[in-house]
Amino acid sequence: MDKALLDSALIAVKDCLKAQKGDKVLVVTDSELREIGQALLEAARSLETEAMLMEIIPRERNGEEPPEPVTHAMMKSDIVIAPTSKSLTHTAARRQACAEGARVATMPGILRETMIRCLGADYYAIADRTRKVTELLTKAQTARVTTVSGTDLTLPISGINAIASTGLFHEPGSFGNLPSGEAYMMPAEGGSSGLFIVDGSMAGIGDLAGKEPITIKVENGLATEITGGPEADLLKEKLEAVGDKAFNVAELGVGTNDAAIIIGSILEDEKVMGTIHIALGNNMSMGGTVDVPIHLDGIIKDPSLELDGEMIMDNGKLLVG
Repeated sequence: MDKALLDSALIAVKDCLKAQKGDKVLVVTDSELREIGQALLEAARSLETEAMLMEIIPRERNGEEPPEPVTHAMMKSDIVIAPTSKSLTHTAARRQACAEGARVATMPGILRETMIRCLGADYYAIADRTRKVTELLTKAQTARVTTVSGTDLTLPISGINAIASTGLFHEPGSFGNLPSGEAYMMPAEGGSSGLFIVDGSMAGIGDLAGKEPITIKVENGLATEITGGPEADLLKEKLEAVGDKAFNVAELGVGTNDAAIIIGSILEDEKVMGTIHIALGNNMSMGGTVDVPIHLDGIIKDPSLELDGEMIMDNGKLLVG
Protein backbone atom coordinates (compact mmCIF):
# COMPACT_ATOMS: atom_id res chain seq x y z
CA MET A 1 0.00 0.00 0.00
CA ASP A 2 1.44 3.36 -1.00
CA LYS A 3 2.52 6.02 1.46
CA ALA A 4 0.19 8.77 0.15
CA LEU A 5 -2.90 6.68 0.87
CA LEU A 6 -1.67 5.65 4.29
CA ASP A 7 -0.77 9.24 5.17
CA SER A 8 -4.26 10.45 4.29
CA ALA A 9 -5.81 7.58 6.26
CA LEU A 10 -3.76 8.59 9.29
CA ILE A 11 -5.00 12.19 9.01
CA ALA A 12 -8.57 10.88 8.97
CA VAL A 13 -8.13 8.68 12.03
CA LYS A 14 -5.77 10.81 14.12
CA ASP A 15 -6.70 14.41 13.29
CA CYS A 16 -10.31 14.28 12.09
CA LEU A 17 -11.53 11.62 14.55
CA LYS A 18 -8.97 12.11 17.31
CA ALA A 19 -8.37 8.38 17.79
CA GLN A 20 -6.24 7.52 20.79
CA LYS A 21 -4.65 4.43 22.25
CA GLY A 22 -7.27 1.95 23.42
CA ASP A 23 -10.20 3.42 21.46
CA LYS A 24 -12.49 0.83 19.87
CA VAL A 25 -12.33 1.73 16.18
CA LEU A 26 -14.59 0.00 13.66
CA VAL A 27 -14.02 0.29 9.91
CA VAL A 28 -17.09 -0.67 7.86
CA THR A 29 -16.34 -1.19 4.17
CA ASP A 30 -17.35 -3.27 1.17
CA SER A 31 -15.59 -4.98 -1.70
CA GLU A 32 -15.55 -1.87 -3.87
CA LEU A 33 -13.63 0.19 -1.30
CA ARG A 34 -11.62 -2.56 0.34
CA GLU A 35 -8.26 -0.88 -0.31
CA ILE A 36 -9.31 2.31 1.49
CA GLY A 37 -10.85 0.29 4.32
CA GLN A 38 -7.57 -1.57 4.78
CA ALA A 39 -5.61 1.71 4.80
CA LEU A 40 -7.85 3.10 7.54
CA LEU A 41 -7.50 -0.13 9.52
CA GLU A 42 -3.70 0.05 9.33
CA ALA A 43 -3.72 3.73 10.31
CA ALA A 44 -5.93 3.02 13.33
CA ARG A 45 -3.74 0.12 14.42
CA SER A 46 -0.63 2.30 14.17
CA LEU A 47 -2.18 4.45 16.91
CA GLU A 48 -2.56 1.37 19.15
CA THR A 49 -6.34 1.39 18.99
CA GLU A 50 -8.55 -1.69 19.18
CA ALA A 51 -9.17 -1.54 15.45
CA MET A 52 -11.53 -3.90 13.63
CA LEU A 53 -12.85 -4.20 10.08
CA MET A 54 -16.24 -5.46 8.89
CA GLU A 55 -16.88 -5.92 5.18
CA ILE A 56 -20.49 -5.87 3.99
CA ILE A 57 -22.09 -6.66 0.66
CA PRO A 58 -22.43 -3.38 -1.27
CA ARG A 59 -25.82 -1.80 -0.65
CA GLU A 60 -28.14 -1.08 -3.58
CA ARG A 61 -28.75 2.58 -2.74
CA ASN A 62 -27.57 5.45 -0.55
CA GLY A 63 -29.32 5.31 2.82
CA GLU A 64 -29.94 1.55 2.84
CA GLU A 65 -29.27 -0.05 6.22
CA PRO A 66 -26.24 -2.29 6.85
CA PRO A 67 -26.78 -5.81 8.27
CA GLU A 68 -27.95 -5.94 11.88
CA PRO A 69 -24.64 -7.32 13.29
CA VAL A 70 -22.85 -4.33 11.78
CA THR A 71 -25.32 -1.93 13.39
CA HIS A 72 -24.72 -3.62 16.74
CA ALA A 73 -20.94 -3.34 16.33
CA MET A 74 -21.24 0.34 15.38
CA MET A 75 -23.19 1.02 18.57
CA LYS A 76 -20.46 -0.61 20.68
CA SER A 77 -17.59 1.35 19.10
CA ASP A 78 -15.91 4.61 20.10
CA ILE A 79 -15.17 5.50 16.48
CA VAL A 80 -16.80 4.28 13.27
CA ILE A 81 -15.31 4.96 9.84
CA ALA A 82 -17.41 3.85 6.88
CA PRO A 83 -15.80 3.88 3.43
CA THR A 84 -18.64 2.19 1.54
CA SER A 85 -19.83 2.39 -2.05
CA LYS A 86 -23.27 3.58 -0.90
CA SER A 87 -23.75 6.05 1.94
CA LEU A 88 -24.50 4.98 5.49
CA THR A 89 -24.86 8.61 6.65
CA HIS A 90 -28.65 8.74 6.56
CA THR A 91 -29.32 5.39 8.20
CA ALA A 92 -30.76 4.32 11.54
CA ALA A 93 -27.49 2.45 12.14
CA ARG A 94 -25.49 5.67 12.02
CA ARG A 95 -28.01 7.53 14.19
CA GLN A 96 -28.04 4.73 16.78
CA ALA A 97 -24.24 4.61 16.89
CA CYS A 98 -24.09 8.36 17.51
CA ALA A 99 -26.79 8.08 20.19
CA GLU A 100 -24.49 5.63 21.98
CA GLY A 101 -21.62 8.14 21.80
CA ALA A 102 -19.70 6.94 18.76
CA ARG A 103 -17.84 9.43 16.60
CA VAL A 104 -18.78 8.52 13.04
CA ALA A 105 -17.19 9.45 9.72
CA THR A 106 -18.87 8.19 6.58
CA MET A 107 -16.97 8.12 3.28
CA PRO A 108 -19.51 7.04 0.64
CA GLY A 109 -18.01 6.24 -2.74
CA ILE A 110 -14.68 7.82 -1.86
CA LEU A 111 -12.03 7.66 -4.54
CA ARG A 112 -8.34 7.23 -3.85
CA GLU A 113 -7.61 10.62 -5.48
CA THR A 114 -10.24 12.32 -3.28
CA MET A 115 -8.80 10.74 -0.15
CA ILE A 116 -5.32 11.98 -0.90
CA ARG A 117 -6.24 15.46 -2.19
CA CYS A 118 -9.01 16.49 0.18
CA LEU A 119 -7.75 15.05 3.46
CA GLY A 120 -4.67 17.22 3.04
CA ALA A 121 -6.79 20.39 3.28
CA ASP A 122 -6.65 22.81 6.21
CA TYR A 123 -9.58 21.44 8.22
CA TYR A 124 -9.32 24.10 10.90
CA ALA A 125 -9.85 26.82 8.25
CA ILE A 126 -12.66 24.77 6.70
CA ALA A 127 -14.22 24.32 10.14
CA ASP A 128 -14.18 28.07 10.82
CA ARG A 129 -15.76 28.85 7.45
CA THR A 130 -18.35 26.10 7.85
CA ARG A 131 -19.43 27.27 11.29
CA LYS A 132 -19.95 30.82 10.00
CA VAL A 133 -22.20 29.62 7.18
CA THR A 134 -24.05 27.30 9.58
CA GLU A 135 -24.79 30.17 11.94
CA LEU A 136 -26.21 32.27 9.12
CA LEU A 137 -28.43 29.42 7.91
CA THR A 138 -29.72 28.75 11.42
CA LYS A 139 -30.65 32.40 11.98
CA ALA A 140 -32.48 32.78 8.66
CA GLN A 141 -36.16 32.28 7.92
CA THR A 142 -36.03 31.86 4.16
CA ALA A 143 -33.38 30.73 1.68
CA ARG A 144 -33.50 31.45 -2.04
CA VAL A 145 -31.21 29.73 -4.54
CA THR A 146 -30.86 31.17 -8.05
CA THR A 147 -28.61 30.69 -11.09
CA VAL A 148 -28.29 32.41 -14.45
CA SER A 149 -29.29 29.08 -16.03
CA GLY A 150 -32.76 29.24 -14.47
CA THR A 151 -32.68 27.86 -10.93
CA ASP A 152 -35.07 29.76 -8.66
CA LEU A 153 -35.92 27.78 -5.54
CA THR A 154 -37.29 29.14 -2.27
CA LEU A 155 -36.90 27.06 0.90
CA PRO A 156 -38.46 27.87 4.30
CA ILE A 157 -35.87 27.29 7.04
CA SER A 158 -37.18 29.25 10.01
CA GLY A 159 -36.52 27.63 13.39
CA ILE A 160 -34.38 24.86 11.94
CA ASN A 161 -30.84 24.26 13.14
CA ALA A 162 -28.25 23.92 10.40
CA ILE A 163 -25.45 21.39 10.82
CA ALA A 164 -21.74 22.12 10.47
CA SER A 165 -19.87 19.24 8.88
CA THR A 166 -16.41 20.53 9.64
CA GLY A 167 -14.33 17.41 9.20
CA LEU A 168 -13.39 17.50 12.89
CA PHE A 169 -15.39 14.91 14.81
CA HIS A 170 -13.91 15.04 18.29
CA GLU A 171 -16.97 14.96 20.53
CA PRO A 172 -19.03 11.87 21.44
CA GLY A 173 -21.97 11.50 19.08
CA SER A 174 -20.52 13.77 16.40
CA PHE A 175 -20.64 12.67 12.77
CA GLY A 176 -20.19 13.71 9.19
CA ASN A 177 -18.49 12.90 5.93
CA LEU A 178 -14.79 12.66 5.27
CA PRO A 179 -13.57 14.52 3.39
CA SER A 180 -15.85 17.19 4.74
CA GLY A 181 -16.71 20.83 4.47
CA GLU A 182 -20.38 21.71 4.22
CA ALA A 183 -23.11 23.52 6.12
CA TYR A 184 -26.44 21.85 5.61
CA MET A 185 -30.00 21.61 6.89
CA MET A 186 -33.46 20.33 6.08
CA PRO A 187 -36.01 22.87 4.87
CA ALA A 188 -39.44 22.79 6.47
CA GLU A 189 -41.31 19.80 5.11
CA GLY A 190 -43.93 20.65 2.52
CA GLY A 191 -42.79 24.23 2.07
CA SER A 192 -40.16 24.46 -0.67
CA SER A 193 -41.22 25.69 -4.10
CA GLY A 194 -39.71 26.66 -7.42
CA LEU A 195 -37.22 25.08 -9.78
CA PHE A 196 -33.64 23.89 -9.51
CA ILE A 197 -31.28 22.77 -12.21
CA VAL A 198 -28.65 20.18 -11.34
CA ASP A 199 -25.69 20.83 -13.64
CA GLY A 200 -22.72 19.69 -11.54
CA SER A 201 -23.31 16.08 -10.60
CA MET A 202 -26.06 13.88 -9.18
CA ALA A 203 -25.65 11.23 -6.51
CA GLY A 204 -26.05 7.76 -7.97
CA ILE A 205 -25.61 9.13 -11.49
CA GLY A 206 -22.30 10.99 -11.64
CA ASP A 207 -20.73 14.00 -13.31
CA LEU A 208 -23.09 15.91 -15.62
CA ALA A 209 -20.35 17.74 -17.54
CA GLY A 210 -21.18 17.58 -21.24
CA LYS A 211 -24.62 16.15 -20.50
CA GLU A 212 -28.05 17.69 -20.31
CA PRO A 213 -28.72 19.15 -16.86
CA ILE A 214 -31.50 17.72 -14.72
CA THR A 215 -34.35 20.18 -14.18
CA ILE A 216 -36.49 19.57 -11.10
CA LYS A 217 -39.74 21.38 -10.42
CA VAL A 218 -40.74 21.63 -6.76
CA GLU A 219 -44.21 22.19 -5.32
CA ASN A 220 -45.19 21.96 -1.66
CA GLY A 221 -41.85 20.44 -0.74
CA LEU A 222 -41.93 17.66 -3.34
CA ALA A 223 -40.20 17.19 -6.68
CA THR A 224 -43.21 17.05 -9.00
CA GLU A 225 -41.48 17.06 -12.37
CA ILE A 226 -38.01 15.87 -13.41
CA THR A 227 -36.89 16.56 -16.97
CA GLY A 228 -33.73 16.42 -19.04
CA GLY A 229 -31.84 13.66 -20.79
CA PRO A 230 -31.22 10.03 -19.85
CA GLU A 231 -29.83 11.11 -16.48
CA ALA A 232 -33.16 12.68 -15.54
CA ASP A 233 -34.95 9.47 -16.49
CA LEU A 234 -32.53 7.47 -14.36
CA LEU A 235 -33.09 9.76 -11.38
CA LYS A 236 -36.86 9.31 -11.69
CA GLU A 237 -36.42 5.54 -11.80
CA LYS A 238 -34.34 5.55 -8.64
CA LEU A 239 -36.88 7.65 -6.75
CA GLU A 240 -39.94 5.81 -8.03
CA ALA A 241 -38.43 2.49 -6.93
CA VAL A 242 -38.62 3.69 -3.32
CA GLY A 243 -42.00 5.43 -3.33
CA ASP A 244 -43.59 8.86 -3.16
CA LYS A 245 -41.67 10.01 -0.09
CA ALA A 246 -38.42 9.74 -2.02
CA PHE A 247 -39.42 12.94 -3.86
CA ASN A 248 -39.21 14.96 -0.64
CA VAL A 249 -36.91 18.00 -0.78
CA ALA A 250 -34.67 16.86 2.04
CA GLU A 251 -31.66 19.15 2.24
CA LEU A 252 -30.09 22.48 1.43
CA GLY A 253 -26.29 22.30 1.59
CA VAL A 254 -23.47 24.78 1.05
CA GLY A 255 -19.99 23.53 0.12
CA THR A 256 -17.08 25.00 2.10
CA ASN A 257 -14.02 22.89 1.15
CA ASP A 258 -11.61 24.86 -1.01
CA ALA A 259 -9.58 21.75 -1.91
CA ALA A 260 -12.54 19.84 -3.38
CA ILE A 261 -13.40 19.74 -7.08
CA ILE A 262 -16.31 18.25 -9.03
CA ILE A 263 -15.27 14.80 -10.24
CA GLY A 264 -18.55 12.89 -10.34
CA SER A 265 -18.24 11.46 -6.82
CA ILE A 266 -20.91 13.07 -4.65
CA LEU A 267 -18.81 12.71 -1.50
CA GLU A 268 -16.35 15.26 -2.85
CA ASP A 269 -18.67 17.16 -5.20
CA GLU A 270 -21.07 18.36 -2.48
CA LYS A 271 -18.16 19.83 -0.51
CA VAL A 272 -16.87 22.06 -3.33
CA MET A 273 -16.72 25.65 -2.16
CA GLY A 274 -18.92 27.83 -4.36
CA THR A 275 -21.56 25.16 -4.97
CA ILE A 276 -24.93 24.40 -3.41
CA HIS A 277 -26.61 21.02 -3.26
CA ILE A 278 -30.26 20.11 -2.93
CA ALA A 279 -31.10 16.55 -1.88
CA LEU A 280 -34.21 14.45 -2.33
CA GLY A 281 -35.40 11.68 0.01
CA ASN A 282 -34.54 10.96 3.63
CA ASN A 283 -34.21 13.89 6.05
CA MET A 284 -34.21 11.97 9.36
CA SER A 285 -30.57 12.78 10.08
CA MET A 286 -31.41 16.48 9.96
CA GLY A 287 -34.39 16.26 12.32
CA GLY A 288 -37.11 15.49 9.80
CA THR A 289 -39.79 12.83 9.60
CA VAL A 290 -39.26 11.45 6.09
CA ASP A 291 -37.77 8.00 6.60
CA VAL A 292 -37.06 6.35 3.25
CA PRO A 293 -33.98 4.32 2.24
CA ILE A 294 -32.69 6.88 -0.23
CA HIS A 295 -30.96 10.27 -0.12
CA LEU A 296 -29.69 11.76 -3.38
CA ASP A 297 -27.85 15.09 -3.64
CA GLY A 298 -27.77 17.24 -6.76
CA ILE A 299 -24.94 19.75 -7.21
CA ILE A 300 -25.70 23.22 -8.56
CA LYS A 301 -22.77 25.13 -10.05
CA ASP A 302 -22.24 28.89 -9.79
CA PRO A 303 -25.32 29.58 -7.65
CA SER A 304 -26.38 32.62 -5.71
CA LEU A 305 -27.79 32.16 -2.21
CA GLU A 306 -29.87 34.72 -0.38
CA LEU A 307 -30.86 34.37 3.26
CA ASP A 308 -33.74 36.68 4.13
CA GLY A 309 -32.71 38.81 1.17
CA GLU A 310 -29.03 39.02 2.13
CA MET A 311 -26.61 37.55 -0.41
CA ILE A 312 -24.08 35.12 1.08
CA MET A 313 -23.04 33.52 -2.22
CA ASP A 314 -22.92 35.40 -5.51
CA ASN A 315 -22.65 33.36 -8.72
CA GLY A 316 -20.49 30.76 -7.06
CA LYS A 317 -18.43 33.14 -4.92
CA LEU A 318 -18.89 32.47 -1.20
CA LEU A 319 -19.05 35.82 0.58
CA VAL A 320 -18.41 34.35 4.03
CA GLY A 321 -14.73 34.37 5.11
